[in-house]
Amino acid sequence: MHKPNVTLACVVHCKGKFLFVEEMEHGKRTLNQPAGHLEADESLLEGAKRELFEETGIQAEMQSLIKVYQWHAPRSKTDFLRFTFAVELDDWYPTQPQDPDITRGLWLTLDEFYDYIQQEGQCERSPLVIESLKDYLKGEFISVQLLKTF
Repeated sequence: MHKPNVTLACVVHCKGKFLFVEEMEHGKRTLNQPAGHLEADESLLEGAKRELFEETGIQAEMQSLIKVYQWHAPRSKTDFLRFTFAVELDDWYPTQPQDPDITRGLWLTLDEFYDYIQQEGQCERSPLVIESLKDYLKGEFISVQLLKTF
């Protein structure tokens, strides 16, 4: 039986800017949404909230589900199921990453994000980062009530 890696990501938006986390990956400065793997004995919502806190120091509830993505990472030959949630904040909070792999958090407009990833030695973590932004901007959200934990 095949078991893909389950990951959780948060598209955090506030006043026209999105929150990204920067980390080094394969020698490049890389942007991602706050994201990580589901751990044993936690729900999808608990895991997303935990990842947001670990990578940014921000505590917030997941407000809606943007989309579930299935992706095969060609470099690692790993399959992922990524549950991506939306978080809308009233104000920009400073980031305090708890995860040592995170270099810093950045509040960027969409244009600033695209400028960042086009610079030499910088990129997005995966195509799911851009797809998540596009789907967030479509505004077609799914209630988190769809997710039920037993």
